[in-house]
Amino acid sequence: MTKTLNIALAQLNPTVGDIDGNLGLLRDARTQAKEMAADLMVAGELVVSGYPPEDLLLKPSFIDAIESKILDFVRETSDGGPAVLLGAPWRDDGKLYNAALLIDGGAIVATRFKRELPNYGVFDEMRVFEAGPMADPIDFRGMRLGVMVCEDLWEPAVAERLAAEGGEVLVVLNGSPFDVDKKDNRFDLARARAQETGLPLVYVNLVGGQDELVF
Repeated sequence: MTKTLNIALAQLNPTVGDIDGNLGLLRDARTQAKEMAADLMVAGELVVSGYPPEDLLLKPSFIDAIESKILDFVRETSDGGPAVLLGAPWRDDGKLYNAALLIDGGAIVATRFKRELPNYGVFDEMRVFEAGPMADPIDFRGMRLGVMVCEDLWEPAVAERLAAEGGEVLVVLNGSPFDVDKKDNRFDLARARAQETGLPLVYVNLVGGQDELVF
């Protein structure tokens, strides 16, 4: 039997620092995804904090608030609706990561941490985040999801590892701002990873803007 997975992409316009407002956007999007009979809703990189959160990440109270409010949101997913794969700052063993959290049935069922941290131009993620390890796919409702966060897509070895470990679809959470030729570059990268691995690829970005960045 052919496996199917209905995925809703929530390309949202978060506000940096507005945790409640950003989770409100996610709640509204999940309601729509539920009406569409989606199995999984995917949102962008650091959608809970807004992107880029910069020095807010150095405030323990900000990270505490994110974790507390995400756990409130997690409990709401016990309603039988779609699972949610979202981006957020997340602590693990005392280290802070740019994370993708898979939330389903009232629990965080998997976490994956961004490996390729950009450190050029407007990006300084090495200053505030730890780089994640090479990760295996996530088992989800009979499908194996190869989850990547933004610049992980740029490094062929990340997708190759996910495919080698049995990934069946690549899912990429992005907070990728616009610049000249960026659209073509994104298509080229996505196409290359799909061709190299032979896997379908799902790509979700943020929309809107933050300071001088436009998504």
